[in-house]
Amino acid sequence: MNPDFNKSSEGLIPAIIQDHHTGKVLMLGFMNEEAFKLTQESGRVTFYSRSKKRLWTKGEESGHFLNVKQVALDCDQDTLLIKAEPVGPTCHTGADTCWDEPNHTSDFLFYLQDIIDLRRKGNDEKSYVKSLFDKGVNKIAQKVGEEAVELVIESKDNNKDLFLNEAADLLFHYLVLLRAKDISLNEVYEILKQRHSR
Repeated sequence: MNPDFNKSSEGLIPAIIQDHHTGKVLMLGFMNEEAFKLTQESGRVTFYSRSKKRLWTKGEESGHFLNVKQVALDCDQDTLLIKAEPVGPTCHTGADTCWDEPNHTSDFLFYLQDIIDLRRKGNDEKSYVKSLFDKGVNKIAQKVGEEAVELVIESKDNNKDLFLNEAADLLFHYLVLLRAKDISLNEVYEILKQRHSR
């Protein structure tokens, strides 16, 4: 892969960043040859900041890195498409994208996973999520079991509102259990995708 950095007088080419899992466009940045090489070597998206006049790895201050999964070059060799796995929100405003698009359903689950991680690492003793993690994985697993039983019970009745609330409770506690086991939702997605392709 040989991007043509000479087409721009500044030696820069645009790099479109897309979520590897959802396909959502996250942001646009610019790379010079050095930024491109560092991106390939480190596995984290690095841009050339036109305002700071230096290399800038996305997430170097916030910790919200963009982990590279795939890189493609367009037919003119002057634009990059980088599929990445975002660690937290991409935009400095806290939004998923720099266009502040509404969350799609699947994106919200990733957002919720990030919130669970923040609560887990936080110091708020009133946080319900933190209290779950403080009790340990066995208690969290027990809570998932309880929520599953409650969902089964509600499924036998015709109260849609109660059923939906129990379904939401189960899904939330399932996400907590995944994080307690240091497993990401992406890993579960990959298993489902592999099964679907068989």
